[in-house]
Amino acid sequence: MNPELVFRVVAGVFGALFGSFLNVCILRLPKDESVVSPPSRCPGCGAAIAWQDNIPIVSWLLLRGKCRHCGQPISIQYPLIELITALTWAGMAYRYGPSLEALRGALLFTILLGIAVTDARHYIIPDEFSIGGLVVGLLLSLPDGLPAIERALIGAAVGFGLLWFVGVAGKWVFKEEAMGGGDIKMMAMVGAFVGWDGVLLTLFLGALLGTIVFVPLALIRRTRLVPFGVFLAVGAAATYLVGPAVLAWYRQFLGAG
Repeated sequence: MNPELVFRVVAGVFGALFGSFLNVCILRLPKDESVVSPPSRCPGCGAAIAWQDNIPIVSWLLLRGKCRHCGQPISIQYPLIELITALTWAGMAYRYGPSLEALRGALLFTILLGIAVTDARHYIIPDEFSIGGLVVGLLLSLPDGLPAIERALIGAAVGFGLLWFVGVAGKWVFKEEAMGGGDIKMMAMVGAFVGWDGVLLTLFLGALLGTIVFVPLALIRRTRLVPFGVFLAVGAAATYLVGPAVLAWYRQFLGAG
């Protein structure tokens, strides 16, 4: 059997497992609940979920999306999150092969997915995602030596500093909170993965997407609550995938000009 194919399949399985844990984080972290204890239970009847009913994606399909004990529907969010993370991990394995970069990309996208879903549902970005992700990003820079470590540290500082400045300036101008603390800490995490130039591109893409998507919705719903973390997460994902090419083109464009 092709070893590259085996590696991608194994990566996808690990991704599904991470996605299952990510579901727990998305459900419990906004409530300040432990992600370890108690074990997973049906929200309807309270019955503990046995191991055979907790296999990512497969169990949901076999149970037809319902609790084995009470028959209450199980949200499709669970298999979707597991499937997305499985495809993400397999995709990173396909793109980078058996390398540290594949792990770095898979973990970053898993964290960004957790941030996007949590912020969209609860308007909150738990520290476990932002600060925990910052630690992961810094640790993953260590094996690549001093230049990578410096890039991660500077990226984290720029990400935090820019959003902090925007928040302070916005509060001074508008006399109210203009930037949530979760967004600020999130951008420190993003900077640890994509560097200071990636932070700038992430902010540009996030602000652009937020304007395109949110402004019409705000006019329709007349709301001022902005889950900016969702747009920043999409911007960070795009920056990780195509950012180096975009930034290289932009530098070439400036040089040609």
